[in-house]
Amino acid sequence: MRKAMACTLGLAALALAVFGSAACAQDTMRVRGTIERVDGAAYVVKARDGAELKITLMDNGILVAIVKASLADIKPGLFVGSTGMPQPDGSQKAIEVHIFPEAMRGTGEGHYAWDLEPNSTMTNANVEESVTGVDGQTLALKYKNGEKKILVTPQTAIVTYNPGDKADLKPGTKIFIAAAKKQPDGTLQAARINYGKDGLTPPM
Repeated sequence: MRKAMACTLGLAALALAVFGSAACAQDTMRVRGTIERVDGAAYVVKARDGAELKITLMDNGILVAIVKASLADIKPGLFVGSTGMPQPDGSQKAIEVHIFPEAMRGTGEGHYAWDLEPNSTMTNANVEESVTGVDGQTLALKYKNGEKKILVTPQTAIVTYNPGDKADLKPGTKIFIAAAKKQPDGTLQAARINYGKDGLTPPM
């Protein structure tokens, strides 16, 4: 079972090798929204801006379930990602932290602008240290060309990844796609669809 999960999530990493920069290509877009209905092989999604999008999964595409995790699950040595808001001291206040399985280590590594909220950032890096403070837990995250301190508060959403199941993709399911490719007919095609398990909204 563990080998199967590692294989599945390893393929997920290959399908979207760069978590952030892949979505910057002109013919792709990020999608955050809710499945309204299933239309054959397509998912009709209401995006957060109100637009209705029709999305299909590539033949070799991957489904990944986003599930709740806890601060206790974040340990030195793990590879994590965090959407944060820059603070005056140069640190980041975490909106969310997602814990990558080992098979996805290196996905989108680095620190760059993100679009969850205005001025938000994404940091995908290795946890070097975790220190408890008055305001919460501070994570020292190190990536190839630098490092950032991330403050995790009680309000920070913490999640991880599990292999997905097509049966979970039904009306009301919240999804996040980092890079959906625009098709000539106006639809979108995804190599990977992340979705919230049991009503969870993917916080990325």
